[in-house]
Amino acid sequence: MDVLNKITKFVEEHHAQLVVVSKTYPTDRIMEVYHQGIKIFGENKVQELLEKKDLLPADIQWHMIGHLQSNKVKQIVPFVTLIHSVDSEKLLKEIQKQAKKIDRTVDILLQMHIAKEDTKYGLDETELKTILEKVNSDQYSHLRVRGLMGMATFSDDINVVRTEFKTLKVIFDQSKLYLQNASFDTLSMGMSGDYELAIEEGSNMVRIGSLIFGKRNYS
Repeated sequence: MDVLNKITKFVEEHHAQLVVVSKTYPTDRIMEVYHQGIKIFGENKVQELLEKKDLLPADIQWHMIGHLQSNKVKQIVPFVTLIHSVDSEKLLKEIQKQAKKIDRTVDILLQMHIAKEDTKYGLDETELKTILEKVNSDQYSHLRVRGLMGMATFSDDINVVRTEFKTLKVIFDQSKLYLQNASFDTLSMGMSGDYELAIEEGSNMVRIGSLIFGKRNYS
């Protein structure tokens, strides 16, 4: 766990938060990391998240970091700590609907599309502005918009990745100023291959999995 200790130290020194991405990894591997003091884990798929939740300690804070379908929202709303991947107003409305049913306020991040790859999900700036206006008018009373999330282009060109992170930081700062809400405090950007660069550019939450656990087995 030397790698985990190194990552944890770096993240803490920069006043950021580590989300350990546990997708595809078995529960015994997750428990190894849990016993190192990690309590925040991120999953990409609802079904895998539900299965692991029932097998692992109750004090784990589960983050949903993958693309979330509207018909799966009601399954995670009762317990999820943070949903990173709110990438449409349709999804926002469904989370609000399901959260209202159980009278729970759900923390979310709005996912922005900053990469050059069309395959990545996310809002554009016009869509973000529309949502923030509605948040300001309290149309989403059972949601707490904690900040933004984004994924950079999968590229070896550091300048491309850095530019995309810089762009998202500017959007985050502008959004925070517009909302003037103290709870809007989270910028989730940076993964195993670029987390140090992301933190340099203002990220305060990183999502790291393979660097800690090793290569994933998707079979």
